[in-house]
Amino acid sequence: MSMSDPIADMLTRIRNAVERRHATVLVPSSNLKLAIAAILADEGYIDGFEEIEADTTRPMIRVRLRYTRERDPVITHLERVSKPGRRVYSKKRDIPPVLSGMGVAILTTPKGVMTGQRARRENVGGEVLCYIW
Repeated sequence: MSMSDPIADMLTRIRNAVERRHATVLVPSSNLKLAIAAILADEGYIDGFEEIEADTTRPMIRVRLRYTRERDPVITHLERVSKPGRRVYSKKRDIPPVLSGMGVAILTTPKGVMTGQRARRENVGGEVLCYIW
C-alpha cells in the first residue's frame, strides 16, 4: 500500500484504536512520528510509546493509549490540518489556539516538531501538522 500521507495514517490508526478502546496501537515508525508521539505523551494524551522491532521490515511504534478511570478516552479529537495536497503553514503570530487553549496544535518548525504554544514561545512558525483534544 503506497503511503501518500503517513501522518494521516498514524492519526487514523490512533483514532480507530481509541474508538475500539484498545490499550495499544502499532504505527510504522519514522522520526516525525516519534516526535509526534513524544508530544502526545508530554501533553498527557497517551500513556507512552516505544519503538519496537516488529515482524515487518520496518520498526514500529507501539503507542499506549490513555483512558480515564471511567474508561473514556483522553483523546476526543485528532485532526490532520496540513495535507500533502494542501499544506498549511502558520506564522508565529498566527498559530491558532486549539479549543481556546484546551487542545494542542502540533507543528513542524525549523527548530523541530513542537506544540503551537511552544512555537509561539520560541518565536517560530511552521507547518501545522494536526490538532488534538
